[in-house]
Amino acid sequence: MSLLLTHTRYQFMETVRVPISVIGNGFFPAASMLFFVVPFTGDDPAAATLATASMMTFAVMTSGLFTHGTGVSNDREQPWDPYVRTLPAGPWPRLGGRILNALLFTLIGVLPVLVISALFTEATATPAQLALGLGALVAASVPFQLLGLFIGYALPFKGALAVVQLIFLPLAVGGGLMTNPVQAPAFIDAIAPYLPTRGAVELVWAAAGYGPPRTLALVMLAVWTVAAGALAVWAYRRDEGRRFA
Repeated sequence: MSLLLTHTRYQFMETVRVPISVIGNGFFPAASMLFFVVPFTGDDPAAATLATASMMTFAVMTSGLFTHGTGVSNDREQPWDPYVRTLPAGPWPRLGGRILNALLFTLIGVLPVLVISALFTEATATPAQLALGLGALVAASVPFQLLGLFIGYALPFKGALAVVQLIFLPLAVGGGLMTNPVQAPAFIDAIAPYLPTRGAVELVWAAAGYGPPRTLALVMLAVWTVAAGALAVWAYRRDEGRRFA
């Protein structure tokens, strides 16, 4: 536990020393709230609440993909990383520190969304629903963190940055995070259940009191989680075998 907290603290301090990293973590979800939610669904309590949950899920997805996808790949190109990986602590404190660090920045990314929702929309939630929603967000972050770890350990920094930028918006749009949650286009309804973003956001919607998640969306979320986890383990072992064998 001591090593885990040490790695978490070190990675957090390393990130906050570059303020634009912290600002960028919350910029896209907050900007999406201002441009897509407030003007179109802000006056409808139900739609505004669902849309706020969608933007919070967007923040979770963005944090998981960028924090790990670009962060891990950038660390691998620094001379400090090979040294740390030769220490006898093993991989789990470092990986656990990365996951906890990503969760911290997820909360930072969610806060602007909550503030904008409270000030400029009619969204409503009880304290219990808010607590359940935050718990659902933590659970929903798992596949995106694993996917980010896979990208970070499989690709060099420039390649990882390009891949993350290519996939994060299609996952958000295809999963229905960027459309009206009450009246989504037909083609979004058709493809959304097969993407991890849909299962994730339906968990958060359920926590906010808007019906149970669909079975197909939850099954596909589990499939994505298992697949991303297997790929992350494979990429880590592949990288370790190439660099330290």
